[in-house]
Order: sequence, then structure tokens, then C-alpha cells
Amino acid sequence: MQPKHHRLPSKVANNKGQVLFEMKLQAIRSRGRATRLFVNVPLALAAALDMQPGEPLRWQLLDRSDLRLVRLGAFGQKKPGKRCL
Repeated sequence: MQPKHHRLPSKVANNKGQVLFEMKLQAIRSRGRATRLFVNVPLALAAALDMQPGEPLRWQLLDRSDLRLVRLGAFGQKKPGKRCL
């Protein structure tokens, strides 16, 4: 009998009661182009933060192991139209 392979949950609670979301850095390799790296935001996290597709964001490098994702748009402002999340 083969052992079952378990996927890690996308969110786990740590010992401080905070919810942590785990994800992998993805590489996109296309012919004739440099490799591009992407980080996807888990749907549960995006929904909890009321993030919208196309929302402007910025990465802030705190040190070699810490990044901060800064939302540049005003919070709570909803754009008219269909919600994609």
C-alpha cells in the first residue's frame, strides 16, 4: 500500500493565533524571454483583505528574509463593475 501524499494547507494558525498563508514562488519560462517570477495571493487572503484585481501594490524590502506588500490604493473604495474574486 502506497502512503498518502498530503498537501500543506494554504493557511495555518501559529502559536500567537495569527493566520499564516503559505505559497510558493512560481517561475514562468518562455522562449526568448528572461525567466519571470510570480507570487500568487491565496484567494482566502485576498477576500479577507478585500483585494481587487488590478489593484496597485508595491513590495518593500525590509531585509533579505522580510518583504512587506504595500497596497497603494485607498482602502474601502470599491470600483463599479463585476467583482472577479
